[in-house]
Amino acid sequence: LGYNYNLYSWGSNEEGNAAQNNESNGYSSPIQIPGTNWAYGSPSSDAFMLATKTDGTLWAWGNNDEGQLAQNDAGTTSRSSPVQIPGTTWDVSDYDKITGDFYSCGAIKTDGTLWMWGHNNRGQLGQNEGINKDKSSPCQVGSDTTWKYISSGSNGSNATFGVKTDGTLWGWGSTSYGILGTNQGGTIAGSTQYSSPVQIPGTTWDMVRCSAAETLAMGRKTDGTLWVWGYNANGRFGIPSISNNSQRSSPCQIPGTTWSRDFSLRSHSVGAIKTDGTLWVWGQNNGALGQNSRTFYSSPIQIPGTTWKDIETTGYFMSAVKTDGTLWSWGYGYNGKLGQNQPESTFYSSPVQIGTDTNWDRHLGCAPAVYALKKTEY
Repeated sequence: LGYNYNLYSWGSNEEGNAAQNNESNGYSSPIQIPGTNWAYGSPSSDAFMLATKTDGTLWAWGNNDEGQLAQNDAGTTSRSSPVQIPGTTWDVSDYDKITGDFYSCGAIKTDGTLWMWGHNNRGQLGQNEGINKDKSSPCQVGSDTTWKYISSGSNGSNATFGVKTDGTLWGWGSTSYGILGTNQGGTIAGSTQYSSPVQIPGTTWDMVRCSAAETLAMGRKTDGTLWVWGYNANGRFGIPSISNNSQRSSPCQIPGTTWSRDFSLRSHSVGAIKTDGTLWVWGQNNGALGQNSRTFYSSPIQIPGTTWKDIETTGYFMSAVKTDGTLWSWGYGYNGKLGQNQPESTFYSSPVQIGTDTNWDRHLGCAPAVYALKKTEY
């Protein structure tokens, strides 16, 4: 008895990021990407995708302006079908072993080493060689072999974060708007840059994620607490006592001690699941918060239900998997991102199921395209 893991995409297909060997206008319902052994993925806001397979290989497709497909050919045409990034020992044990956002990418191998490539305008590739030295093939970050998780973002934040197996959290790149959590802030133009990792205080970090364009970072500790730092636009901190449009250059705790590892922040809104299966959202509300309004919320507000498993968000819509294997979406369905096979003007203010399938296993993220895995027994 075994399982196939089939990867599906829908939404925008600019630069071929739906991996259908074309650059059509997009898809308004899930369509399968070739292959049956996909593991995890990390989509980018700049129309490219990284994904691992269960055999330890790493694949990429879509935009290649800054060499983010790691084919040693930066600036060449995009790829509308998956191409393999060299190597067969990429770590496929968890979602946060790979990262790609806007133009910078990273991935961890089974030996605990960390590799990065793509755009390096603020030192976010961690190569200790200054800024503006892009890489179109993977380069190792230092010599450390204890990297556990990785999250990167360029464009607005230009920062990268990594968690090590000892529970320490590290950041490198720009300190703009306090994004590195090193008690340094300022505007993008006036910020300090670090081209090698610097430690953020604490030794009980479990994981970290950042939002590329919006200079926001969020981390979870092993005690179930959730922390946030960077720029607090539209209440994205989830902490009403911190004024809107302000910045914090060190981590601030979001109320609660039962947050799970399933949380998502992209663009303007945040979604997070607690250990009891409840789903909570906050931030800008262009329909993505599912509250039958467009009012932003500066503290977490619950989406009905107690069986939520996995959440992905952008500024305009959210999509989530439940424990029964069903897939749901809500918000503004531009470019078919709600997966409802309806025009892009479709709008839902509460979760609506995508199709009738009950074998959706996990969400891989939302960007120009949306990605999710089905688990099929054989």
